[in-house]
Amino acid sequence: MLIRHAKSAWPAGVPDHDRPLGPRGRRDAPVTGRWLRLASLLPDLVLCSTACRARETWQLAERELAADPPVRFEPDVYEASPARLLSLIRRLPAAASTVVVVGHDPAIPQVARTLITNDTATRGPAATTTLHRLQERFPTGAIAVLQVSGPWSALAPASARLTAFVTPRLIQTDSPRR
Repeated sequence: MLIRHAKSAWPAGVPDHDRPLGPRGRRDAPVTGRWLRLASLLPDLVLCSTACRARETWQLAERELAADPPVRFEPDVYEASPARLLSLIRRLPAAASTVVVVGHDPAIPQVARTLITNDTATRGPAATTTLHRLQERFPTGAIAVLQVSGPWSALAPASARLTAFVTPRLIQTDSPRR
């Protein structure tokens, strides 16, 4: 699962890495965790940026999970290029079958778009609509759930299937759906 951190604040004089969540982000992050729990998407491992807003996003989401997965706060997720983020994901331990990566734009959306197969022949209308929403916009707090086969090290472009893409706004107006 690829999660873009929730909406951050822009306090004057605070370095980018240290920017905290804003009021909307503090409201949205727990919604993310609740959706993961209700959708039965509990991670074996979390790979999270060290940026304050990413750490806060995960900490608020985790409170709603009713689980305590191991978390690796990874400095390289912050300001990672899509290629660098994909490299980090490829090195995940094989024992972790369900992983959450909490990061930033543009790497999180670009990695999602890179990994997702665009094979519309096997998609129904709902899946095609979900894919189009992700391709158009990946807002703060959004979650892309990708299903992959094989080891992390074998991840390649178009090797994953998008099973869900939700935003905090969608979650708050809808029941959890996959």
